[in-house]
This record gives sequence, C-alpha cells and structure tokens, in this order.
Amino acid sequence: MTDSESDELDPTTPDRREIGREMVDDSTGLGSVMAHAYRGEIDRVGTWRQRLDQTTTWAVTVLAAILTWAFSSGDNPHFILLVGIVVVTIFLGIEARRYRDYDLFRSRVRLLQENLFANALDPSEGVESHDWRVELSRDYRKPTLKVSFAEALENRIKRVYLALLGVLLVAWVFRISAFAPRQDWLTTASIGRIPGIAVVAVVGVFYVALLSVAFWPRERQAKGEFREGDPDEWKETDK
Repeated sequence: MTDSESDELDPTTPDRREIGREMVDDSTGLGSVMAHAYRGEIDRVGTWRQRLDQTTTWAVTVLAAILTWAFSSGDNPHFILLVGIVVVTIFLGIEARRYRDYDLFRSRVRLLQENLFANALDPSEGVESHDWRVELSRDYRKPTLKVSFAEALENRIKRVYLALLGVLLVAWVFRISAFAPRQDWLTTASIGRIPGIAVVAVVGVFYVALLSVAFWPRERQAKGEFREGDPDEWKETDK
C-alpha cells in the first residue's frame, strides 16, 4: 500500500477526520449511516435513562412506605428504618451498575455531537478530538465501560441517594430518641441481644463509608454533558 493510499484510509488525517464538513458540502453515504447510528445511540441513552429513573422511583417508594409504617405507632420496632437503609443501599448498587451502562452509550452520543454535528454546523472550530473516529470504531468493535463502579456509586450518591439515606438516618435517630423519652437512646437502639452501642457503631461506620465514597477525590472518567457558563450568553444575539 502506497503512502497516499494509506493517508486516504487514515481517519486521523486532517481531511478525513473532519467528516462533519463533508456532511454540509456533499451528501455522503457515511453521513447517512452516522445519522442512523446516532439515532440508535440516542434511543439507547433514553432507555437506560428510564431504567435509572425507575430504580430511583422504587427507592423513593420504599422509603415513603417504611417511614409511614415506622411512625404510625410507637410499638413498631425502630429497626425497620435500618432495614430501609439496607434496601435503599441495594437500590443504590443496582442504579450504579445501570449508570455504567448508561454512560457507555452517553459517551458515544457526546463523541458524535462534539466531533461530527458540531463540526458540521461550524467547521471553523474544528473537532474536539482528532482521533474520534478511531475511538468510536474501537468502542463499536469492543464495547467497554468508561467509568469504574466506585465513580458510578459516587455519582448516584451525590445526585440522589445521599438525600434518601440521610432522611432515613435522621428518622432513625429521631425514632430511638424522641419515641422513648424515659429510656436512654443507646438502650433503645438495641436490637434483640445486640447492644445499642454496637448498632450505633455499625450505622456510624456505614455512613462514614458512604461519605468517603461520595467525596473521596478521584479523577473523573465519565464524559459530562453540561458545562458551567454564562446563561446570558445563550440569549445574546447580534443586532
């Protein structure tokens, strides 16, 4: 293969990587294929976004049901709130796993938006990644998760589950203290033969671990969709 033929097949060369310009100048078969591929990826993103929302909905439903039952009578055991913490944590794990799948397809969509459609609309700005076609081709050949499970947990904890688990913690503390004013709250926190101090210690360790996962400094791998900017710039128009 000659050098000229090699350059024609190399998607990283300047005239090949800016395929968005071709979509404006000419009607290419590859442009049509990419449009259909983009539509398919958008559908996948929407499907996995719905799955994330369904998990959150179930977690909120369980939370509401447990809170209602726990405070409906003073005779109801306080540890039902701890059961709620366990159940909501299970939902957190499920949602973190689904988020990793969601991010896989979202990253493909963002890759196409940044390097194909943005370049087609304004070729003067160039492309975000010169090797975007290579990256996308490699991902289609061998789909790979882009974020670790720890980062997925961090994202879902900050976005949703820190608030849900925080409500359960406050409810449990209130339940073992305000509902038994004549007893020491450590005594009230006991479960069967398990002393209250052990129960409180386990709960404390769990929430320390939760906060550590949420706020431990780490390099972000997920491809973000939004960036901070001046909202007024979007509304400004040339007169």
